Amino acid sequence: MRARAMITAGCGVLSLCALLGLQAPQQTPPAHVVPAAPYAKALIDLVSASELRRYHDLIATEPHVAGTVGDVRQIERIKQAFEAMNLATRVERFRCLLSRPISAALEIVEDGAEPAAATAAPSPRRGVVSLPISERNLLEDPATAHPDLSYGWNAYSGNGDVTAPVVYANYATRDDFAKLKELGVDVKGKIVIARYGKCFRGYKARFAQEAGAAGLIIYTDPGDSGFTKGKVWPEGGGWANDLCIQRGTLNTLPYPGDPGTPGVFSADNVVRDDPAKLDLPTIPVQPIGYAAAGQILARFKGADAPEAWRGGLELPYRLQSGDGWKVRLAVKQERFIGVSANVIATLPGAVRPDESVVIGCHHDAWGYGSADPGAGTMCLLETARCVADLALRGTMPARSIVFAAWGAEEFGIIGSTEWVEAHDAEMRKSAVAYVNLDMAAMGPNPGMSLSPDLDPVARAAAAMVPAAGEPGETVLARMQRMSEGRPLFGPLGGGSDHIGFVCRLGIPSVSMGAGGSAGTSYHSNYDTVNWYRAVVGDDYASARMVTQTTLALAALAADAPFTPARVETVGRMGLDQLEALEKRTKDPLMLEQLRRLRPGFQSILIRGEAIDRALDATGELASQNDIRVRSGMRRFQQAFIDSKGLDGRPWFWSLLAASDRDDGYAACMLPLLSEAVTDADLSRLEAATERMQNAQRAAGDALTQIEIGLGIHKAG
Repeated sequence: MRARAMITAGCGVLSLCALLGLQAPQQTPPAHVVPAAPYAKALIDLVSASELRRYHDLIATEPHVAGTVGDVRQIERIKQAFEAMNLATRVERFRCLLSRPISAALEIVEDGAEPAAATAAPSPRRGVVSLPISERNLLEDPATAHPDLSYGWNAYSGNGDVTAPVVYANYATRDDFAKLKELGVDVKGKIVIARYGKCFRGYKARFAQEAGAAGLIIYTDPGDSGFTKGKVWPEGGGWANDLCIQRGTLNTLPYPGDPGTPGVFSADNVVRDDPAKLDLPTIPVQPIGYAAAGQILARFKGADAPEAWRGGLELPYRLQSGDGWKVRLAVKQERFIGVSANVIATLPGAVRPDESVVIGCHHDAWGYGSADPGAGTMCLLETARCVADLALRGTMPARSIVFAAWGAEEFGIIGSTEWVEAHDAEMRKSAVAYVNLDMAAMGPNPGMSLSPDLDPVARAAAAMVPAAGEPGETVLARMQRMSEGRPLFGPLGGGSDHIGFVCRLGIPSVSMGAGGSAGTSYHSNYDTVNWYRAVVGDDYASARMVTQTTLALAALAADAPFTPARVETVGRMGLDQLEALEKRTKDPLMLEQLRRLRPGFQSILIRGEAIDRALDATGELASQNDIRVRSGMRRFQQAFIDSKGLDGRPWFWSLLAASDRDDGYAACMLPLLSEAVTDADLSRLEAATERMQNAQRAAGDALTQIEIGLGIHKAG
């Protein structure tokens, strides 16, 4: 519960600061702890569009790819911003395997054309058409001419110079390659061209390589992100123009973080895996826009692609290039051990400083990063400013709030993963929630993906905040209106910095955001402040809404008497997921295994409903019972964490949630069970069922401890 008197943060501050490696603040002002809802409302009222605009200008001032001098300057800018708020701030550096481009070329080569030079650089030759691999500079946006912007590239591409026929593979999903095989199209030794979408780009490269392709070209199709959606940038709209290129990592290792140090912090003296032995791509991969892709696809002959494979280009989509010409793809990159850093700032809590709510967003980008990650980073900074400002006025949260700007996320969620690996034991004891803000403010339509046990607090926070651009409508009301009967909150998968918190440590997490703007500059040289203000809006209404929702959720989570998480939603999720898995198999033996888990989740649901009601109704407990309840809630959350990990993915400890192993972005709930069902592997499902039953028993023991502490336990 909330304290009723003036208090001063004491020795607990020192222990949290020690945990984070921070200097304790020299002076802590008297902290007046007010009830949670008024505290959240006070924070909401402090959010300023002009401050968001100022932070946006600060963090999108230059290109800052991880491991570059721009990244070094970005880290210092964020550090100084936190320090200006009077927050205890630390820069925690790490070393990691990164990648940088050296040269690249993409050419259409007619039979009998002059051979390419030894260098990958394109040159005028008879019978050769050089294709664009970079965006054009824009008179309308001088920022696009910055010398630190690069041509399009995909990090961790293999090196190579290949000239070969071409095969179109739609989105290059596993199913798409199976369809090509069914159609009798062999990709072995050929260059695959595929469009962005449907799965993480790294899996496109992995599936192409597994199919025997000699190289991969990934392009942005106008049917997905270009002129078929509306006017393009900068010609009156914000959609991808014909030279807009999506950069990005190809890392699909079975763990996030530094590729060479799975499971351990990548310190200076850490023993690393041999980079040459890492399962990173060996084939060359090049991203392009649809102008270059159109020149390739327009030359295709022969059988048409399936109707569902047609994109938005005004040409026939065919499967193979035919005779008379080939494509030359040349990529040269360097993999190196680079340095980046996380910037961590902390406001110590006034009542429970050893417990924390963590709010984070990465700071690295593929260029200016105005949208990705800037549309989240500015919200992170404004959230911190509001919390710090109210603290200076003497009003503090009960728990500590940690603000984290993560490094090198774009290469494979490196910074946050290294931080989690460095502080895993402490975070499992102290963190009650994590809020992620990656590319968060991109339009008027709010949305959240979350751990199911944070559903109630997320709803409460969304109900407190006005929706952007619609007087009288709350964020919750807009989400309910937009959901049209679908689940209000999505499950958390992969793709951003929440993954270490929820998929390894089991810390309840939320990915916060808003979308709906008419356009995209994703991972391109056009991701500038000018693009953002023209397309998303120069009033910063979206960013203001996202920041206010973040503050409301953080305030409610920081001030919840025991924990912001609730129990019954875990049981409900488990039952729902079991039902979905049962529908995916007709094998009676597999169905029998899945049904063995129903009683355990049913018990969590029923007992959880009673516990949640008691938690909501309980006032101040005696000290011994208070400790028992808190310890029990922590034990319950950790019951589904198994350090043995998932089959083939031991870094992932959570038995409740993981990223999809063949997608990268999507969520996989009850992953140990789900993957065994997908593979129709009964022996693995039997082992998974046993492990899940052990977790259910541990959860049940934790619930008993909570019930005893709340005085609602029924023996037997």
